[in-house]
Amino acid sequence: MELLAGLAVILFSLTVHEFAHGRVAELCGDDTARQMGRVTLNPIPHIDPIGTLLLPGVLFFLGLPMFAWARPVPVFYDRLNHPRRDAIWVAAAGPGANLVVASVALLSIRWLPWALLDPSWQELLVWFFGFAGFLNLILAVFNLLPIPPLDGSRIISGLLPPRLSYRYDRWAPWGQWILLGLFATNLLPWILRPMVGWFASLMGMKG
Repeated sequence: MELLAGLAVILFSLTVHEFAHGRVAELCGDDTARQMGRVTLNPIPHIDPIGTLLLPGVLFFLGLPMFAWARPVPVFYDRLNHPRRDAIWVAAAGPGANLVVASVALLSIRWLPWALLDPSWQELLVWFFGFAGFLNLILAVFNLLPIPPLDGSRIISGLLPPRLSYRYDRWAPWGQWILLGLFATNLLPWILRPMVGWFASLMGMKG
């Protein structure tokens, strides 16, 4: 039950993230995602067989923190109405959507009328909303890291002056190696934990 519920939460969270990217890109002038059927809350078009299904299941059975990714929504930034400015909004939309989901999930733990619920459901619902909340916080904070190809790097690139933006984008090919190094050295949780905890504290939760 925990595995199925966990996979459902992961699938929903990744779907919301990619949907937000595609929808904001469409509003800003690029309808590529719409034409490819990616502006949808149906999770199937967003599934990456390895990153969305296989990897989380393996991590669960190994007792490791669950991690996953979905198929990135295609965006042609030169088709946006204002490419530099709109690229920031498109990039921020995914983490922003995850923050909204996290807020709803974590605040539900505080606001649900627990006294009216059957005790057998209380523990399950607390686990479910807590997992959904902290997973979405982790997804949001992780994607906001200024490391290519994460959304944070696109936001930083759009905010920098063109000359500095060009220099910043030149090290994009190294981004995946940097992320791999953070995973391999177990530094990523050390980087994410303070920001996840800070967001959680805003909602009266402990990170």
